[in-house]
Amino acid sequence: MMYGIGQVGYLIASALFIFALHWMNTPATARRGVYAGVAATTLAVVVTWSDPSVIHHGWIILAIAAGFVVGVPLSRVPLTAVPQRTALSHAFGGAAAGLVGTAEYYLRLAEGPEYLTHFRMVALISEIILGYLTFTGSLMAAGKLQEVRWVPQRPVTYPLQNVTNVLLLGVAVALGAALTTHPTAGWAPLAFLAIIALALLFGVLLIIPIGGADMPTVIAILNSYAGLSAVAMGFVLDNKLLITAGALDGSSGLILAIIMCRAMNRSFTNVLFGAFGQVKHVQASGEQKVYKSETIEGAAQVLEQASFVVIIPGYGMAVAQAQHKVRELYDQLKKRGITVKFAIHPVAGRMPGHMNVLLAEADIPYTDLVEMDEVNPDMPQVDVALVVGANDVVNPAARTDKTSPIYGMPIIDADKARTVFAIKRSKNPGFAGIDNELYFSDRTWMLFGDAKNVVGELVKQLASGSSLH
Repeated sequence: MMYGIGQVGYLIASALFIFALHWMNTPATARRGVYAGVAATTLAVVVTWSDPSVIHHGWIILAIAAGFVVGVPLSRVPLTAVPQRTALSHAFGGAAAGLVGTAEYYLRLAEGPEYLTHFRMVALISEIILGYLTFTGSLMAAGKLQEVRWVPQRPVTYPLQNVTNVLLLGVAVALGAALTTHPTAGWAPLAFLAIIALALLFGVLLIIPIGGADMPTVIAILNSYAGLSAVAMGFVLDNKLLITAGALDGSSGLILAIIMCRAMNRSFTNVLFGAFGQVKHVQASGEQKVYKSETIEGAAQVLEQASFVVIIPGYGMAVAQAQHKVRELYDQLKKRGITVKFAIHPVAGRMPGHMNVLLAEADIPYTDLVEMDEVNPDMPQVDVALVVGANDVVNPAARTDKTSPIYGMPIIDADKARTVFAIKRSKNPGFAGIDNELYFSDRTWMLFGDAKNVVGELVKQLASGSSLH
């Protein structure tokens, strides 16, 4: 009786997970999707806890309490820190899968070899390799995003790096194959520990050569790894809900990573092994490139006379936490009857949808957020393109310079607007390590400074201008 009720509960939770993913496709139903995901997780925990075979209820209560202690503070991080918080979530998921797989192996080893069939051993090895490499890889990604002192933000490369990584993974897989054949041999427990160590090391070495420009794709790939480790854990524990939820997580992460790679005209292998984001030391040419600066007053006057303005946000807006000031600027422009759109590049920021989340926090209407492919045909008719902290995603070198590391990456065609104002903190290059050709265009004027302060000054100028009329 209890078994049947439990299976029905798992079925309902599976359906809720599927609906949660579906509802998150659009902003109108995203909140409903979050509630469905929370309900599915709660139901899964309750059903599992009510299983008669569960006897150590104190440990479960302790685990739930620990989850709240860690989870509540993580839920309150600023939206600018959501990418690294997401990476930490993947790390927790990977660690959970790895620890469950480790405990399961040693428990079953003590009970006898009957349980450790070839199929279960393949699932176990897959679970611990994927789980532990996701754990350390996600920690490294979070460290890069948080700019932790001991984690290098720029790619770290060394001779025979890719060969070393492939060799590490190959040794782990070979040991796994040997364990699958002889799971109870005298050397098996030590080999199992060696696989764990290799997976942990592989996770670190997989991420350190990847630069910040690739972090959106890396987060999506790590999400996929976490999901696949959950699938393997589901097979190990014979839990259909884990298989379903992990498959949804893994497939959605994979699809998202594919979208990110297409947005950068890159392949998985190039992202994982190409060390994109490394600073390029380019020899200086005879021609000295010069920025043209504009005053806040001058920029405000041009904006006031425009009829169509496109705002292009980037990571600089996130760092400055300028989204609320951008909303005030949006209100000032709309008040004058000016059409305002936000052009969102798929890899702007440090995680998929980063700009959408920040602008949603500032209550920017989703109808005014447009994707790159939708806005590019209109860019020649745009009076002003206001670039707020974006860099590589608006660099025309992606279209024209075959020697550029970003060549072939689809970009927002800001350079085709009649006038471009670019807000930038300094003259330093973006994560691709190259100068942005847009900033030296005849149509571009620079507004140097913190994005929040610059946009705030623009708002003041527009507000005082309207009060004088």
